[in-house]
Amino acid sequence: MMDWYYYIAIAAISLQGLFLVLARRNYRFALAKYKKRRASYRPRTALIVPCKGLDANFQKNITSLFNQDYEDYSLWFVVADTTDPAYDELCKLKDQLSKTSKAHDVQVLVAGQAQSCSQKIHNLLHCYERISDDVEVLAFADSDICVRSDWLSHLVWPLRQSRNGAASGYRWFIPKRNNLASLALSAVNAKVAQLLGHSPFNQAWGGAMAIRAEVFRRVDLDKIWPKAFSDDLSLSRAVKKVGMRIAFVPACLAPSYQSSTWRQLFEFGRRQFLITRVTAPWAWWFVLCSTFCSVLGLWLTPGLAVYAAMIRAKNLPLFVAVPIVFFASQLSQAIMRQRMIYKLLKKDLPRMKPAMAADILAFWIWSLLLLFFIISSAFGRTICWRGIRYKLLGPTKSIVIDTQS
Repeated sequence: MMDWYYYIAIAAISLQGLFLVLARRNYRFALAKYKKRRASYRPRTALIVPCKGLDANFQKNITSLFNQDYEDYSLWFVVADTTDPAYDELCKLKDQLSKTSKAHDVQVLVAGQAQSCSQKIHNLLHCYERISDDVEVLAFADSDICVRSDWLSHLVWPLRQSRNGAASGYRWFIPKRNNLASLALSAVNAKVAQLLGHSPFNQAWGGAMAIRAEVFRRVDLDKIWPKAFSDDLSLSRAVKKVGMRIAFVPACLAPSYQSSTWRQLFEFGRRQFLITRVTAPWAWWFVLCSTFCSVLGLWLTPGLAVYAAMIRAKNLPLFVAVPIVFFASQLSQAIMRQRMIYKLLKKDLPRMKPAMAADILAFWIWSLLLLFFIISSAFGRTICWRGIRYKLLGPTKSIVIDTQS
């Protein structure tokens, strides 16, 4: 009886072992790379920062972009409208910080309202159309991250190798308030961040990414973006289509100081995975299947082990081993990712401690929450992002429905 479980158990244990090995590999990769000094490759770079509204720690975040230890970069901020609260604040910061910044050209641009693509992409294209021919690298940053002074030099470093079509960092949410929703946001995001490393499966993240200008044109992003919604996933898709890779840069794993309500968390989670489902369906299916297996392993196999003991099934040790392996593997992964971020963002340790504890002690809950987000994203194609509603028609096509929040 239940002989079928023998084969499933062996497959499940093997899969968990593989995930643990990959997590360990990414952990060692991050720790080996984040302290390196990147000074010998400094191509002329345009750093473009789209802004909408005043994010948490806005002034601190923007100041960190002015303070890059990088020669020969231009720093362009762009908003949709001069009525955006970010516009006046950016103009003030430009006046205050331009003289001491190494950025040789600082501008605050106004792009106007988007019609056929996301407002963010519309803003980015507005800047792209104005760059000079001598710009070698396009770098992009979001206004909700605070970066270290060598962030830009690390971000462009992988682009010296022709096989790397783009380079990317990622965000790490640090709660401004330690309410449960904010802790959950940090933990779920940490699980996703742990997937990045020395891997052909990396995806670019629009908040910290760079691409050579000639590659941008070669993969036709100047033609793809005008109808797209997602800047990063459409870039990843285009780069990989020509056989190039996305390089993950651990030193560009940047803190984002945020608080969240449950409603905001659910909207964020569904939006992120809906964009992935439409733009990169294979990645969505991978995350769905792996998360579903993790949840089953943590929540179903203990019951099966108890039932096997009650009926005195043969191979009982195997029934007992499966939940133990799942629990130990996922606990180890939680500890590993939190040890990694402790080393990468030591200055934020006092603020991170509650989120670190929440991730490690409640890792078995966050998998359920992650699965809920993924399943909720399986339905519909309409999302609201920063006060604008969009309908995603395909990987490289979207329409603006309205601009009311």
